[in-house]
Amino acid sequence: MKLLLKVNIVMIAVFLVGLAASYNVADRLLQQNARSEIQDNARIMMESALAVRRYTVSQIKPLLDTQIRYKFLPQTVPSYSATEYFNILRKSFPEYAYKEATLNPTNLRDRAVDWEVDVVNHFRENADAKELVGERESATGRTLYLARPLRILDEKCLECHSSVTAAPQTMLDLYGTANGFGWQLKDVIGAQVVSVPYDLPLKRANEILRNFVYLLVGVFVFLFLTVNIVLGAIVVRPVRKLAEIADQVSKGNMDAPEFPSGGSDEIGTLVASFNRMRRSLVEALNMLQQ
Repeated sequence: MKLLLKVNIVMIAVFLVGLAASYNVADRLLQQNARSEIQDNARIMMESALAVRRYTVSQIKPLLDTQIRYKFLPQTVPSYSATEYFNILRKSFPEYAYKEATLNPTNLRDRAVDWEVDVVNHFRENADAKELVGERESATGRTLYLARPLRILDEKCLECHSSVTAAPQTMLDLYGTANGFGWQLKDVIGAQVVSVPYDLPLKRANEILRNFVYLLVGVFVFLFLTVNIVLGAIVVRPVRKLAEIADQVSKGNMDAPEFPSGGSDEIGTLVASFNRMRRSLVEALNMLQQ
């Protein structure tokens, strides 16, 4: 097997091992970054919902409270405002979702579905739990959800939700008397749930990984060609020429031209040593012939 072929095999083997290791490390890091990005997006959405709720309580509700005697306005309800805000947002970003999933809601659109019930029960069974992050498969693909408990901490909420008799008549006219009652102070009645798709961050991560692999392959090809050219010029070609001259000398052809020596590297030293050995051999043969 020729020297250059051996070097090429070693280079390719080292590259493949390095590529596999780099791919695994880069893929793991990019996946972690994608998950962190998704969680950050979910938390931004959650904070946006909380901001809308606070704005509704501090700015909208005081202006419309007097209207409740004539007409119940759901716009004064923080959960309604936050949900409506995200419903508008979903027209541009349908993969993102926000829901105040409630076990016994006044507005039936907020009723928790099967997996949301499990989330709510998690908070009911774990009083110290402040947040829950998980994954699930949805109609739009793999989704990360972030949930926080909806706990009754303000007695004013019980003015509408403690019992049917305590609730405003205008609210009963709008939503009826079947749902949204029996709430108690400090009870977990539901969960704020934000759902964020994995597709876009993962697609971006895979694209970065693919470009990274292409870059590594490109760098390797460049180095591979460079090493082959350099080795061919300064190692393989001189050694091959030296081997041809040595072969002629070994067959008794003492008139074979000397290999031009030059340089102080290992190849130059080898050439100088070979030429010196050849001259010594010629002198020894001449002495024997005399």
